[in-house]
Amino acid sequence: MSEKLPKFNFFSMFWEGFKNMKLGKTLWAIVIVKLIIMFLILKPFFFPNFLNSKFEDEKEKSDYVSRQLYENRQIN
Repeated sequence: MSEKLPKFNFFSMFWEGFKNMKLGKTLWAIVIVKLIIMFLILKPFFFPNFLNSKFEDEKEKSDYVSRQLYENRQIN
């Protein structure tokens, strides 16, 4: 009456699920391609590292950020 249940394995559950997918594999491929495009191609062009291009050391960067935060707080 007291049977031992097999240990639940998350990895095998997901592996079997992904292995049996048909449409899901295509959708995951599209998601991965979009992420690659967003982070490797678009990010350097549209989001340059502003602080590294304007300031030399960490002290100047932190002073600028805290000054900007303080000024924005005063406006709101």
